[in-house]
Amino acid sequence: METLIIFTILLYILSTISYFAYLFIQKDNLYRIGFYILTAGFVTHSILIGTAFMNTGSIPVHNLHQTLSMVGWVLTGSFIVFHLRFNLRILGIYTAPMASCIMIVSSRLPIEPAQINNTFKSFWVIFHVIIIFLGEAAFALACGVGILYLFQENAIKTKKRGFFFKRLPSLDMLDNTGYACIVTGFTLVTMGLITGFLYANAIWGRFWSWDPKEIWSGISWLFYAALLHARLASGWRGKKSAIMSIIGFFVLLFTFLGVNLLFKGHHGEFTQW
Repeated sequence: METLIIFTILLYILSTISYFAYLFIQKDNLYRIGFYILTAGFVTHSILIGTAFMNTGSIPVHNLHQTLSMVGWVLTGSFIVFHLRFNLRILGIYTAPMASCIMIVSSRLPIEPAQINNTFKSFWVIFHVIIIFLGEAAFALACGVGILYLFQENAIKTKKRGFFFKRLPSLDMLDNTGYACIVTGFTLVTMGLITGFLYANAIWGRFWSWDPKEIWSGISWLFYAALLHARLASGWRGKKSAIMSIIGFFVLLFTFLGVNLLFKGHHGEFTQW
C-alpha cells in the first residue's frame, strides 16, 4: 500500500514538472507528457482506492489520510474528464500540483483507519460521498479556471501583454469552462445533499439536525446558487464570476476541513487522525 502511495505521488510530481515546463517552453509534447503521466498517476491512485475499498467493504474515508486521498483521486479524475471535454491544457499547472500536495499531506498522516462504522457500507452513503466529492472537485477546478482568468485579464490590460497572454486561453474560453465547472459542481452537490438528507432521515429520523457540517454545506450551496443566479439574471460574467469562484472555493474548503476540525458533528469521522 505504501509503495502505491509513493508511486502515485511521484507520478503527480513528474506531471507537475511537465506542465510547468509546458507553461514556459510551450511545446505540445510537454503538455501531452504531463497529461499522460497524470493519467498514469490516476490509474495507480485508482488501484490504491480500489484496494482500500476491497479490504474494508466500504468507501475509504475513515480518517483524514483516506479522505484526502479520496479528494486527490476525485480531483484528478474530474480534471481528466474536463480536459477531454474542453481541451484546457494549461489547467494542468493547477491540478497536478494540487493533487501532489494533497497526496503528500495524506501520506504524512496515520494510515490505519479508525474502527469502521457499518453506516459507511450503505449504498446511499457511498453514493452521497462520491457525488459530493465530485461536485466539490468541479468547484475546485472552477477556482483554478478563475485564477487563470484573472491572470489573462491582467495580461490583456497591460500594454506589453506580458508572459501569460500567449500562454493562456482566451477569456471567453476560460469563462465558459469555469461556468461549466460551476454548473456541474452545483448539480452534483445538490444531488449529494438530497441523498444525504434522505439517508439522515432514515437513520436518525430527521432530514436536518443542525449539524455544523449541514449548516456550512447549506451556506456553500447557497453561495453557488447565488453565483449562478447572478450570472443568469444579472449577467455576472468574466472577472466577477472568476473572483466569486475563488471565494466560493475557500468557503468550500472551510466546509470540508475547517468545520470537521473545529466543531463536533456527524461527519467528524471523515477527518479524524
